[in-house]
Amino acid sequence: MISILAIESSCDDTCAAVCSDAKILSNVIANQEVHAKYGGVVPELASRAHMRNIVPVVDEALKRAQLSLNDMDAIAFTQAPGLLGSLLVGAQFAKSLSLVLNMPLIAVHHMQAHVLANLIGEKKPSFPFLCLTVSGGHTQIVKANSPLDLEILGETLDDAAGEAFDKSAKLLGLPYPGGPLIDKYAKEGDPLKFTFARPLPEGINFSFSGLKTSVMYFLRDAQKNDPEFLQMNMQDLCASIQYTIIEILIKKLIRASELTGIKEICIAGGVSANSGLRKAIEKTGKEKNWNIYIPDFQYCTDNAAMIAITAYYKFREGQFASLKDSPSARALW
Repeated sequence: MISILAIESSCDDTCAAVCSDAKILSNVIANQEVHAKYGGVVPELASRAHMRNIVPVVDEALKRAQLSLNDMDAIAFTQAPGLLGSLLVGAQFAKSLSLVLNMPLIAVHHMQAHVLANLIGEKKPSFPFLCLTVSGGHTQIVKANSPLDLEILGETLDDAAGEAFDKSAKLLGLPYPGGPLIDKYAKEGDPLKFTFARPLPEGINFSFSGLKTSVMYFLRDAQKNDPEFLQMNMQDLCASIQYTIIEILIKKLIRASELTGIKEICIAGGVSANSGLRKAIEKTGKEKNWNIYIPDFQYCTDNAAMIAITAYYKFREGQFASLKDSPSARALW
């Protein structure tokens, strides 16, 4: 049995998880509420919070798994991408444990881990599968040939879908993080009430900067004529913005499936927790005869369970890291 302690600290959530073979025994997440008043994550504050949280979070993960550090076979950490200061906290903590306990060290790419979150649990996709990975910093369509053989087929040329959600929310005057609030209000709104730009570059790449600009100018002009426009139309605005983003995502995913012939379809990343996206992909799956796989909510946003499951497959292949391996804000797979 292979037991791994995994640490995730790429942004503002301090996370630790324990897995034995491919089974997740614990998954602990400490959120940082300090960023809300700034309207976004402040890197320096995130790093300091990670330093406060990492020991109790790791301790809680071990307790829930009913295992000790001496029961581990390896220590895993997120190497990239992310906020460099945040990554350093998790990486140095993992390296210290690896050195003191004389255990192998496993470095994991954050986006690879999001894809492999679909391998947690009983219902798993068959290889090859396609994964639409959508988060605050990334939007990609990935072809997974095996757990450690992933190929990016398409990605955003500018902004990510999650950023489009959060920036649109800010324009609507909603507090950070605004993406979940758009999802909440959209449930009561008319998704066809307002029309926004739908940038669709060739192939299966994405673009969301034009959509953000479209929302910005639309709201500016609407509020000139009616200062109470936002308050009176908040639900319809949220529904229309969300509908536009999801329509772009689904169109590209359909195209990727047509080009590859793959009908094993997954989603991953923080935006995969969006209820509108989940419903849309399930509806499309029925229409296209896809087999749909959606991770539990706890494995959609940043978490260490996805780091642990990725580390398990890397352990089996002997893909270990060195104490000299440094975190990177933008490292490629």
